[in-house]
Amino acid sequence: MSLTMPPSLTPPAPGRGRPLPPGPHHATPRQRRNLVLGLLAGVLFCLWLFSGILTPFVLAICMAYFLDPLATRMAGLGIPRTLSAALLVGLMMVAALLTVLLVYPLLLVQIGILLTRLPAYAASIGGQVRDLLLHLEEAAGPEVVDARLRELVVSQAGQMVSFLGTAATRLIGGGLALFSVFTLVVVTPVVGFYLLRDWPGIMLRIESWLPRRSAPTLRHLALETDRVLGGWFRGQLICCLILVVLYAGGLSLVGLELALMVGLFAGILSFIPYVGTFTGFVTALVLAAAQWGTWSGIWPVIAVFAVGHIIEGYIIYPRLLGDRVELHAVWVIFALFAGGVALGFLGVLLAVPIAAAIGVLARFWMRKYLESPLYLDPPR
Repeated sequence: MSLTMPPSLTPPAPGRGRPLPPGPHHATPRQRRNLVLGLLAGVLFCLWLFSGILTPFVLAICMAYFLDPLATRMAGLGIPRTLSAALLVGLMMVAALLTVLLVYPLLLVQIGILLTRLPAYAASIGGQVRDLLLHLEEAAGPEVVDARLRELVVSQAGQMVSFLGTAATRLIGGGLALFSVFTLVVVTPVVGFYLLRDWPGIMLRIESWLPRRSAPTLRHLALETDRVLGGWFRGQLICCLILVVLYAGGLSLVGLELALMVGLFAGILSFIPYVGTFTGFVTALVLAAAQWGTWSGIWPVIAVFAVGHIIEGYIIYPRLLGDRVELHAVWVIFALFAGGVALGFLGVLLAVPIAAAIGVLARFWMRKYLESPLYLDPPR
């Protein structure tokens, strides 16, 4: 049975077959402003009210957005959209499950090594700091570096290493506790499947709701945001995976005991520009100094990160991201930290899409300003 009503029962559209209702037929500037402010207030209120349950749905939206180009290509080859969505979501979940099953036990082994060696690492770092301060005392004199300052710095260095090691083990050991098994295994893939299956229809429905007066401009801004965000999102994910393999493999080859932990840490954090490489480099240097205590063991670690930084800056990013992504590193870092402070992990997920949209709007408004009399009005 069709849900389409017969022509005799179909109500005529406004302006076709019956007169328009009395009243103004053009929106006033006040109505447009109230619409924008009302939508913005409603979105912010929903984020605040439902922030505790939105994470799996945002992850599902990210999954559907990431997989939509592949689903569209499969549909072009004649594969039904439902089947392609099910296959892609299933393959992604299997890949994620295999990664967890393969990597997480190795991480637990590394955590055990770190807990076992942590006192020795702290003592080694403390001894090296003490030797350095002794050299400084000999060079600068006891009036600059005395015994009390030396012992204070040594004790604080040992406590800092112990604290960082314990914090890292708690973070990695309890990281999966941030997501419940129900969320990972059921909610996110199910919601992601339905979103991916219906993604073209959802986009068309949203486009049909756009105000007709501003629809071309809003459509252009949406396409520009999709270009910037899609390039950053897909390119950055591939970059992170390559850097995880590069750093973990390189550090394992030079003999660092906690190579896998440092490689994962540096590669995953690389989605924050420069932060992942810098923090991974510092962490690897500290661990190398604690493990070997000589420059002969530290130099290979420096070489691994130097090669990784060259490959990242001159091969990976230009080839995968290039000039398509107009998101400045400072803007991305600010957005991630601001989103984390405002909404926690949910804010981190939403930070880059919102930053991309704001960037597109800012460039649009700047073009309008440079074409307006406010900028072109000549001096008196």
